[in-house]
Amino acid sequence: MKKLISAALAGVLALSLAACGSTTPASEPASGSTAASGSSAASASTESKQYIFSVDDLNGKSIGVQLGTTGDIYAQDIPDATVEQFNKFNDAVLALKQGKVDAVIIDNEPGKKFVEQNPDITMLDEDFAVEDYAIALNKGSEMTEQINEAIAAIKENGTLDAILDKYINGVEGAEGYVTPEGTEYPNGTLTMATEAYFPPYEYYEGDEIVGIDAEFAKAICDYLGYELVIEDMAFDSIIPAITSGKADFGAAGMTVTEDRLVNVDFTDSYCTGIQSVLVLK
Repeated sequence: MKKLISAALAGVLALSLAACGSTTPASEPASGSTAASGSSAASASTESKQYIFSVDDLNGKSIGVQLGTTGDIYAQDIPDATVEQFNKFNDAVLALKQGKVDAVIIDNEPGKKFVEQNPDITMLDEDFAVEDYAIALNKGSEMTEQINEAIAAIKENGTLDAILDKYINGVEGAEGYVTPEGTEYPNGTLTMATEAYFPPYEYYEGDEIVGIDAEFAKAICDYLGYELVIEDMAFDSIIPAITSGKADFGAAGMTVTEDRLVNVDFTDSYCTGIQSVLVLK
């Protein structure tokens, strides 16, 4: 799910949010799901009291999600819940702080980053869902088998562990993946589609996109003899970019789902993700 991040990204995550201290349920949930706005969610009162303590407490509440994510998919099944869709998780968290939604469903590691940056937000101890992350490719792509071979090699030689040590496990001095000197790219380039606001999987450090997926994809491309090009776009544009040929593959903490498998193939899994719930303290 939602892991260290540059000062610039920290500013993005902080969102210059002015919390209104709202922690009681919204008075009248808006009917229906908004399209990437969340503007119809009802406002919560300003009493300082947490009222969501478990996943079951989400029933009948207003839930903020990022459009097109698995959190968006899962939220549709919460009994009597109003699902408010946003283009960015930043916007969903802002709505939570303003009392426009009661909770946000988000990947665990990026969620931790929002908690770090916003002391009025907490994460439920209970996991909402556990899922597998994989790389998405066009249906029938010959690259799927090649990338699976690279994934297996990168897991076996410890490269993936080194990347996770750097971005998730907090191992002091962990360097992650560094392209070996003399690496060549006889096979041209591969373009990766991602949304670079999903730390620690992908985010900006200055003008560069870094993170788990960025380094993992770089290791894969180096192994296969391709130069990596990363294109940043809206999350729900990644699969269309793949199917239209604008990108060769997508990596953005993407979960393998039956709905996505209709349009794209997935490689073997490389990480286990967790969907978590953010609420006000």
